[in-house]
Amino acid sequence: MKIAILDDYQNVALDLADWGRLDAATTVFNGPIGDEDAIAAALADFEVIVCMRERTPMPGSLINRLTNLKLLITTGMRNRSFDLDAAKARGVTVCGTQGGGSPTSELTWALILGLMKNLPKDDRSMRNGEWQPHLGLDLMGKTLGLLGLGKLGEAVAKVGVAFGMDVIAWSQNLTDERAAEAGARRVEKDELFATADVISIHLVLSDRSRGLVGARELGLMKPDSF
Repeated sequence: MKIAILDDYQNVALDLADWGRLDAATTVFNGPIGDEDAIAAALADFEVIVCMRERTPMPGSLINRLTNLKLLITTGMRNRSFDLDAAKARGVTVCGTQGGGSPTSELTWALILGLMKNLPKDDRSMRNGEWQPHLGLDLMGKTLGLLGLGKLGEAVAKVGVAFGMDVIAWSQNLTDERAAEAGARRVEKDELFATADVISIHLVLSDRSRGLVGARELGLMKPDSF
């Protein structure tokens, strides 16, 4: 059996699982392979393909060219780049891996803090011989707006509450009760964009969520919001 691991940019996949238990030859691709023709040629001999997130799409046109493919795996439980109908028609099994949401919520807060405290600017300034020329913003009392209040959104909301922020949220199915459970207050979408100092999006990409944020919504935001 031949296994291909795609887009392992950080070269970590072989350390995250016990691949040695498998009677298989494992090949790791650490960067993008190329266009669909190049991908089809590179993966033609593999029975198992492991995709790191959605970095290499798997449309039906590609799946149909991979005649040896039997198992298609994605890290995480969702991968919008997979053509599931094509995989099913070909008899290819598709599965995902378990994972926690903490890395996503932690990265969200790293980005928020970096923006509000000017960390990238101050880092560059210090390297250029300057000392703290920028003044950061306090989080306490600011409004955090969350589009989506599922597991990830709730994790982000709890940290916002701990910082003393007013957390507001919106999604199509969000209720006042569910928002309150997460420490947030439900508002309409336009109000969220118009009043939030920081907006973070935590919605699964789908036909219903695609295009929810456009020029009109961005135009509602305050000039100094993030």
